[in-house]
Amino acid sequence: MHKESDTAYKRTSNQAIARVLTDIANLLEIQHANPFRIRAYRSGANVVRKFEEPVQQIVFSGDGQALQDLPGIGESLSAVIEEYVKTGKSQLLNRLKGAVSQEEVFEQVPGIGKGFAERIARELNIKTLEDLELAAHDGRLARIDGFGKRRLEAVRTSLAGMLSGFAQRRQRHIARASEDKPLPLPTVAQLLEVDAEYRKKAAADKLKKIAPKRFNPGKVAWLPVLHTEKGDWSFTAMFSNTARAHELDKIDDWVVIFFEKNGFEGQSTVVTETSGALKGKRVVRGRESENRFFH
Repeated sequence: MHKESDTAYKRTSNQAIARVLTDIANLLEIQHANPFRIRAYRSGANVVRKFEEPVQQIVFSGDGQALQDLPGIGESLSAVIEEYVKTGKSQLLNRLKGAVSQEEVFEQVPGIGKGFAERIARELNIKTLEDLELAAHDGRLARIDGFGKRRLEAVRTSLAGMLSGFAQRRQRHIARASEDKPLPLPTVAQLLEVDAEYRKKAAADKLKKIAPKRFNPGKVAWLPVLHTEKGDWSFTAMFSNTARAHELDKIDDWVVIFFEKNGFEGQSTVVTETSGALKGKRVVRGRESENRFFH
């Protein structure tokens, strides 16, 4: 077994995995998420806690289907477990705590410090390690000043290792794209509906608030969070707490929406358009061409 996997194996017990799932369930409950979603994480925690064999062995075997086939686990919880076993972290848990930003996600990668992470998030407008891996191979990352050939290769190698636990899932998405089948994404209408619901409830002070880690030295719980379901999708919405949003005074305008369905996760940002035919309208960044059908 790979040395890095040995290290993760020694520190990731079934009890530790179960605690992560339980913590997610507790935070979802506090933040008034869908009861069925809360129950799924509690049930998954119980399954992992009582499982006789080390769950991380299944993760390291590369048999993602075997992990999903555990009672009550499925694709969504499997993705959380794989990430935690491989990296020692859960982005979902950190997000629910208000303790993660795009920059901090990128800082996990050897060769990318705080300065580079901030520039990547700002200049490339990417949000996940999967997005970063694609940028490292399609030439976008190389255009960031300071990213020479050696640093670029180091980042590619690091990302390949960090993301190897998710290879099967990513390959399925890539295969769908190569067959001209669109990747699963919520519709613009769904995203705008979530955005409207979030801003209405936030304005009426009807949402649970969390204390974000960044730009909050007083640890004040000021950031409203919405959990909602639309069709088969689970959504979490919150105002953007990024450096760029603070810099442009757009915290109360930019809404970040995280979405998940059957283990596939992503995020979008909804903003008020400042120019063009949709000026003054709410639009989903990156999907502007679709927005005109909903206004």
